[in-house]
Formats: sequence, C-alpha cells, structure tokens
Amino acid sequence: MNILRSLILIIPILCVISCNSNPKKSQIGKVNVGFQEDSLKFTESQKVFISKIISKSEDEVRELLPNLPDSIKVIVENVDWNLDIVNGVTGRTETNHPPLVLLQISNNYKGGIIDSVYQGIKTTIFHEFHHLSRGWAIQDNKFSYGIPNAMVNEGLAVAFTEIYTGNINEVNSYPIEADSWVKEILALPLDADYSHWVMGEHPDGRTYIGYRTGNFLARQAMKKSGKSILELSNLMPNEIIKLAGY
Repeated sequence: MNILRSLILIIPILCVISCNSNPKKSQIGKVNVGFQEDSLKFTESQKVFISKIISKSEDEVRELLPNLPDSIKVIVENVDWNLDIVNGVTGRTETNHPPLVLLQISNNYKGGIIDSVYQGIKTTIFHEFHHLSRGWAIQDNKFSYGIPNAMVNEGLAVAFTEIYTGNINEVNSYPIEADSWVKEILALPLDADYSHWVMGEHPDGRTYIGYRTGNFLARQAMKKSGKSILELSNLMPNEIIKLAGY
C-alpha cells in the first residue's frame, strides 16, 4: 500500500495472479519471490539481485517485527510507469491470508531497473511488510473502515520505514498544518473518499493526506508517550490517536 496505490488500482494488477498461473519463482528463506512477466521481462541477473534485496530486507524487518507472518509471497512486475516520487518502486499488501505483496519496479527510473532496486525496493518492502505485521491489507483487512484507521496504519508504516531505513520521500512529509489535518480526518464520515483523503489528490489540491498526516500522528504519539515506533506498532489505531493527544 505504498504512496502510488492510486496508480495501482487504475491498472489491472490482479492479472499478476490470474494472467500467469505459473510465474517463475525463487524460494528465498521465508519469502517466495515470483516474477510477473506477461509483457516486460526481467533479465536473470536482475531477478537474482531483486530476490537477494527482498530477502535481506525481510530478514531486517523480521528482526524488528517478529510477528511478521511466515511464507510471504512477493510478486514483482516490471513496469514503465513514472514512479520517480517513490524512487522507482511501489507496491501494495494484497492479502493477509495468504501473505501476499505485489511490487512494481519502474524501468524508467533514472538508471533503469537496477537503479530502482537500489533506491526504492528496500523502502517499499519495509513499508509493505509493516502492513503485513499489523494485518493492514486490501482484500482481508483486519481493521474496520474509516480514514482514521488508514491514517494511523499508513503513518506507522511511513515512520517505521523512515526510522529504520533512513530513506525519506518528500511525498510523505507533513506540513505545519498537520495538526488541523488530523482533526479534519477524525471528523470525517465513515464513507469519506479514500482516494481524496489517503492515497491520491484531494479536490483542494492536497496530496497523500493520509500518509503525511499519519506520519505526523505517529511522531506525535512517540513524542508524547515516550514509546518507540515498534511499541506503537502493537497498538490499535484508537490507542495511538489518544497517545498523540487527540
């Protein structure tokens, strides 16, 4: 559920599973890495490199989040999208059961596929695997509806990723008005438009409000409670909102 989920929802990514019933796979530890190659393909050396980076990232995340599920399936797709604002890689946590993450790597980013992998894949894995550790998925989400829950879960993943990878994307930064944005979100009806408030552009021109506001909320909860991002990651959204002072 990375920052460009809005792009992913537009393009029929579900063909990752249905269009190729037997993608080439390489078993790497607890991660089963598959490559969706209906049109744009990876070279064998790219597959090996991508698999190693995913495996290493999984090891690092599991040390921090030991409740990360076993036997995670990651399906990787080669795309020609403009993913510059997220360093060439985006993704989404599709299901908790089975644990499934879909990644898209842009071949248009700066130096191509390998540059995208160097710059963006670790950040994306940390973000999506944090979602898996909490049960925040597209199809079998463990949390109830509402933008506040999305704000908290996306914000936790953003803060966790920034803290433990050192990689910071400008699109996840929060403005000085973030406090008022939190209050706006908490006052929204349950059926508020997800694309406006979380992953896309609001009619007033603001972008990725849920990610940016959630990042702010997580930092406020850490500051006011003295708890680490790992401790916060074990709490429910309403508890984190309260710890942040709302």
